[in-house]
Amino acid sequence: MDQMANYIWIIPAAPLLGFMINAGVSFFYGADAPAGLKKLSALLSPAVILVSFFIGLGIFLEMLGHGESERAVSQNLYTWIKAGTLEANATLYLDQLSIVFVLIITGVGFLIHLYSTGYMDHDRSMIRYFAYLNLFTFAMLILVMADNILLLFVGWEGVGLCSYLLIGFWFAVPKYASAGMKAFIVNRIGDFGFIIGFFMLFWGVFHYSGTTNIAFDSLKSVVGSLPGWYLTTISLLFFFGATGKSAQIPLYVWLPDAMAGPTPVSALIHAATMVTAGVYMIARMSFIFIATPFTLTVISIVAALTAFVAATIAITQNDIKKVLAYSTVSQLGYMFLAIGSGAFTAGVFHVMTHAFFKALLFLGAGSVILSAHHEQNILLMGGLRKKIPVTFITFFIGTLAIAGIPGLSGFFSKDEILWKVYSTPNEFFPELPLFLWLTGLITAGITSFYMFRLLFLTFFGKFRGDDEEAYEEVHESPLTMTIPLMILAVLSAVSGYIGLPESLGGQNLIHKWLAPVLALKEEPVVNHEMESHLMNLSILVSFAGAFMAYVLYILKPATPGVIAKTFAPIYKLLYGKYFVDEIYEAVIVAPLLKIRLMLNTFDHKIIDAFVNLTAVVTKAISRLHGIFDRVFVDGAVNNVATFTQYQAGIMRNLQNGSMNRYLYYIVGSFIMIYVFIRIL
Repeated sequence: MDQMANYIWIIPAAPLLGFMINAGVSFFYGADAPAGLKKLSALLSPAVILVSFFIGLGIFLEMLGHGESERAVSQNLYTWIKAGTLEANATLYLDQLSIVFVLIITGVGFLIHLYSTGYMDHDRSMIRYFAYLNLFTFAMLILVMADNILLLFVGWEGVGLCSYLLIGFWFAVPKYASAGMKAFIVNRIGDFGFIIGFFMLFWGVFHYSGTTNIAFDSLKSVVGSLPGWYLTTISLLFFFGATGKSAQIPLYVWLPDAMAGPTPVSALIHAATMVTAGVYMIARMSFIFIATPFTLTVISIVAALTAFVAATIAITQNDIKKVLAYSTVSQLGYMFLAIGSGAFTAGVFHVMTHAFFKALLFLGAGSVILSAHHEQNILLMGGLRKKIPVTFITFFIGTLAIAGIPGLSGFFSKDEILWKVYSTPNEFFPELPLFLWLTGLITAGITSFYMFRLLFLTFFGKFRGDDEEAYEEVHESPLTMTIPLMILAVLSAVSGYIGLPESLGGQNLIHKWLAPVLALKEEPVVNHEMESHLMNLSILVSFAGAFMAYVLYILKPATPGVIAKTFAPIYKLLYGKYFVDEIYEAVIVAPLLKIRLMLNTFDHKIIDAFVNLTAVVTKAISRLHGIFDRVFVDGAVNNVATFTQYQAGIMRNLQNGSMNRYLYYIVGSFIMIYVFIRIL
């Protein structure tokens, strides 16, 4: 590679530097930092991300000038772990897959940082916010640039920690702090599976091949020596870890609550960083998953259920951010649908397009919330398109993209996923591809419906809020917020054309770019006629969803209330989000709390018993000590004194001044000595 490869280390180092500076200032000044330092932080934080983006872009352009086998580049920073035969290096690695994620993370991340300078302008803890945001970006870059699984896990845990810090950023509010803890705990559950899977992979590779090299290139060459059942177990554990980070059933429940954080954080987590970590991890280790068809089948089923369930919940939500949150969960289901079909390139393609239009939608929602005086209930909005036209136009483009309207990015990536799902046979359940495709198609129609519902209730009709004066004061957001919206709107519109399918006369450039570094299933002969028919059906379903929303919320706005009353049980089920949180509370959380309470009570009883026993023993010892003291200690001292007095009395009698007695003693002594000598 060329000269830009020498600067790989700058990509993660730049946001790390931004974090260290912001964290230092925040530590010394807290929320009372001078206004000048806050402005400096607002300039520094986006700037370091922009530096990373330009370095990544330069490396990407150099990759374009090389052949497929010469595009990978790495930089070994230092030897990180060396224990016996195990050696793990802190090595940064870029190939066709990781460079795509680097550009997404830094490009979209820069726009979110820039947007944040306007959105968080009046927050007293803005510097601390930017410190967390820079650290989040650093951790995600480490995750996607790691050349070995151990370093990837460092980034994996780093984004988990940062999500906790950012979701609970306003920790003084109890529900926000609880949301941060919920995200942290749920992700730790998934991470437990990841860790067990890593240990099994490391032991298995060492046992069957004798190597301790945990770099991905090395694992790729030896993982085939593991038994099939063992490899399947490992892949299932890794997927379980991905269900936490990428919000799949059963560990998706943290993501909607992540809306507690500032809106730009929601955009960063949902679009460019954390939720795509699971997709990247599986794509990076596609050589494991492609060898475990049972795991791919499990992934497909879980993904289809996740996409459908989350989409149906989004229909009834009235919080603008909650609708988008469940939309993210549903779109992640689409990404895993592609992965489960072995179409890793289609999954990564949807990661890219989703990053653009979902960041646009979240930032657009933030603009709406800020303009509407922090109102988030779409039932209390309406008629905002005339007040905030830039936000409306860009939000409308994002809605078209996610709804799969032809010509925009979401249409191309979603249609490719549906086609791959339909055309990829399943060796365990021959009818499964049809079921998965049908589920994905229905979900596409639901997605179009709830997104246009959101659009119509927010921007069309009359203002439904109570404060007319507040409506009159609604105004467009500053340029620092609208410029990122416009850039993301353009990307949401045009980015899909790099995946233009052959059935429409394209070459699917993203597939050709990623295919050399991903393990892909052997594709069946493409039936372009069938692909076109399914594409037309997908378009029809998307337009049907949009039209239904138009009828219900523009032409006949009273009808949704009637439908909700008519189908009250179904409406309550969807509005209550299938009561999954309540089920978890009753089945898992409450019993654990009861066990903890019982243990605490048991501990208290044990402690009380121990204290009482200690008192009894202490009292008994005290009594024994008194007896011992009187009998043995005092008795010994007194007896020694008595014996000494007795001996002294004897000695006194010997020394009485009688010469005759002294003479007897002398003669007697000589006689005794003589007898003793003779006997011996």
